[in-house]
Amino acid sequence: MPAKKNALPLDLLFRALADRTRLRLLNLIADKEICVCYFVEILRISQPKISRHLAYLRRAGLVASRRQGRWMHYRLNAPQDAAAFEILKETLSHLRKLPEMQRDLAKLETNCCSPNAAERPRQAPQPLILPVAAP
Repeated sequence: MPAKKNALPLDLLFRALADRTRLRLLNLIADKEICVCYFVEILRISQPKISRHLAYLRRAGLVASRRQGRWMHYRLNAPQDAAAFEILKETLSHLRKLPEMQRDLAKLETNCCSPNAAERPRQAPQPLILPVAAP
């Protein structure tokens, strides 16, 4: 059976999902568009290292980015391929149950999503809530 046009090759998907930091990033952007500065604050990983992981996810087609002034925002890019979409959806669902991932989400809510967040990095914009649509 020939591969579907614009299908995400499953080997590329699984390689993208095979790294703990990339899983943490995907967990954080599963339903929000987030400025890269928050990843640095929440994950306590250097900005260049986070940028490398985000570039890997972008090449895999799982993440989209946009620039707003000096801020780079990242969001989940749902795969068009139904099988890849289901794998990603199930992976994100299971990630939400893990204590480390729950702590990351709690830090996101505390650090940037509350109106009076004390640790908001240098006037960074609020994350945008995005619905994830099925292919």
